[in-house]
Amino acid sequence: MNNRNKVTQDNQKHPRYGMVVDLDKCTGCGACSLACAVENNQQPATPDMTNRTGNTWMRMYKVHNGKPFPDSRAVFVPMFCQQCDDTPCLYVCPQNAVELDPMTGIVAQIPERCFGCRYCMAACPYESRYFNWWDPVWPEGMEKTLNPDVSPRMRGVVEKCNFCHGRWQRARAKAASEGRRELREDEYIPACVECCPTEALTFGNLDDPKSKIAKLVDDPNTFKILGRLGTKPKVYYRTTRSWVRNAVDRNIYSETKETVHG
Repeated sequence: MNNRNKVTQDNQKHPRYGMVVDLDKCTGCGACSLACAVENNQQPATPDMTNRTGNTWMRMYKVHNGKPFPDSRAVFVPMFCQQCDDTPCLYVCPQNAVELDPMTGIVAQIPERCFGCRYCMAACPYESRYFNWWDPVWPEGMEKTLNPDVSPRMRGVVEKCNFCHGRWQRARAKAASEGRRELREDEYIPACVECCPTEALTFGNLDDPKSKIAKLVDDPNTFKILGRLGTKPKVYYRTTRSWVRNAVDRNIYSETKETVHG
């Protein structure tokens, strides 16, 4: 067996998951943020409204081109954990509460190990990690609607997007019951991708050259936010408008940005 065939078989056995966000399709509706919160039992606003926005793993930013009317333009940018291969948050965590899963390429956050030092939050260049300031509390009766596949996180720990890890486990269990080791492309899809009304989010195996996401990544209009930092994110963004790419990639945290959701 030559090395090329061995690499292909290894990739089929252990897919490397990633996502492409099409900024030309995103309308900033916030459906992805809501679906993410529901799927992953994210804490809502506290009853006394001391925490008005609750917690979220996906924020929606509105980035402007900085020009006055009638030349003003804006674009909506969903921002969540970029699932870096060269992972800054992993390197700084003193508790090994951050792991790069060799089976999926997903950066996992383990709340049982986290003691809330927030070093990972300081290390993340995408500001995509969030601290749980309150114990999880839901309005009476709402606890019955929680997703049984996802454990709520306790106060004092950091949390973030994990590409809906509960869905991956459920898909693996279903495949195993059918005597399969590999997942089909449509079996494991994060909640944000499933609910997007404009199909602006594409998810899949980056190492499968036949997958839709692999073809999008190879498109010259696809880029990585802050890719120059060398973190090797597995979340890509796409646009055919040059000003959008420049504004998002260079000024995502500048004064031309405002938070829309989250």
